[in-house]
Amino acid sequence: MKQATTGTISGCLVWIIVFGVINICILPISMAVGGMTSVTDFAVKQTGAIVCPNNTTPKIRSFATYGSGPSTTSVLQCVDASGNVMKEDPVGFAFLWIGIIAVIGLIISALLAFALAAPAGVLIGRFINRTKKA
Repeated sequence: MKQATTGTISGCLVWIIVFGVINICILPISMAVGGMTSVTDFAVKQTGAIVCPNNTTPKIRSFATYGSGPSTTSVLQCVDASGNVMKEDPVGFAFLWIGIIAVIGLIISALLAFALAAPAGVLIGRFINRTKKA
């Protein structure tokens, strides 16, 4: 009974370590992908369905800005059937999209951690046995 508890605890600890190591790589990549794709048609339709009121269509309006240099800014506009802008969201839609992509990255990390925890546990066990012999 005691050995099963120790094995369970060490297995969970190995999974947490593997999950953290995988997340160091996957989470920044997924957030960068979310940031770069936040103004695509697919992203605008998905986030617009959450942000915009009923009976409006989400659209992106891009315009030039000149802060510390020329750049382009995009805002989500919720447009009704007659073409009037009912709501404008400058930031929330992008944060929402980046969050959705980050959660997908976390799920991928968790699945990879489950797949790689057993081999990592074996490697850690071999390493510990080598240090005990020396």
